[in-house]
Amino acid sequence: MTRVDCALKINNKLCDKFSVSHYPMLFWGPPSKFSSHGWEPEKEKSEILVIDDGRTAERLVSWINKHLGSSYGLDDEKFENEHLHSNISDPGQIARAVYDVEEATAIAFEIIIEHKMIKQHTRVSLIKFLQLFSGSSSFKEIICIRCRKGSAEVLVNFDDLCPPDMWSPDKQEVLSNGKGMLGNFQVCGKEVPRGYWMFCRGSKNDTRGFSCGLWALLHSLSVRIEDGESQFAFRSVCDFIHNFFMCEDCRQHFYQMCSSVTVPFNTSRDFALWLWSTHNKVNERLMKKEASLGTGDPKFPKVIWPPKQLCSLCDLSHSRRENGISQIDWDMDEVYKFLTDYYGKTLASLYKEKGRLGG
Repeated sequence: MTRVDCALKINNKLCDKFSVSHYPMLFWGPPSKFSSHGWEPEKEKSEILVIDDGRTAERLVSWINKHLGSSYGLDDEKFENEHLHSNISDPGQIARAVYDVEEATAIAFEIIIEHKMIKQHTRVSLIKFLQLFSGSSSFKEIICIRCRKGSAEVLVNFDDLCPPDMWSPDKQEVLSNGKGMLGNFQVCGKEVPRGYWMFCRGSKNDTRGFSCGLWALLHSLSVRIEDGESQFAFRSVCDFIHNFFMCEDCRQHFYQMCSSVTVPFNTSRDFALWLWSTHNKVNERLMKKEASLGTGDPKFPKVIWPPKQLCSLCDLSHSRRENGISQIDWDMDEVYKFLTDYYGKTLASLYKEKGRLGG
């Protein structure tokens, strides 16, 4: 059983495929038919049925009992449908974020196109991020294969897909009809975005999700680059967030942290640790904001990361500051070791188990 919110743009194609015209619209049929077919009101014979009498719980149960020949009642034992894995002590959970890295990559490109964020002064930033993302040496252990291939294709054909004057008024009509333009290009393939999160799913609709997936993407990049790419990766990530992240306040805060770096990064270790430290500063800032506004996810509260449960050797000691936030004395060698394992081997393990690492 699944629920789809047709008010979300990401579900438009799926809801059109099933001719959703009102709320709630309930369908019944074999799972295989949902994954491979759609539903049309004019079609006389279909293995997918529309439940026409399910506006109340009682009538819905009655309809189901009629079709199954069963006798379920509303007082039967209830089972929780969604299991959110909040057990932070299990480091293997990050493996599921491999799907979220793809999801975040596809959504990021959709946001850039939809909000017309590619300007004359932002084109170079996008090109550099594509180079970082699709570069052959950036992923020693390959993840996000489809997105990397799509990004490489965009990069090769960038001037055709994204002409310098693509947002000028006289180009709009041509662009909206052009099949080969960037707006019609699915950077991660037809299956992505899927419309759901795995590791990054919050307990509320407006928590975690895209920002979590984007952080996972950036961390996975940071532990896979070569030493010689560290400064390029730093500048590419900083410029990408500054030019293409939707939240203005977040962009400016991130840009300030980027601007405070005065010495070039010479090693990938330095860049990975800077990104980790930056993420913790963001979390510390958001902890205060979410506490004052009550907007945090109760099941996934912001924490200074990694906690003891994930890396017992990472912090040497804690001390309290005046504002109540713990000051942690980190063992940087242990932190880097943890980062490379967590966002490296463990994150890629799901691909390996399913045999998706190819040539």
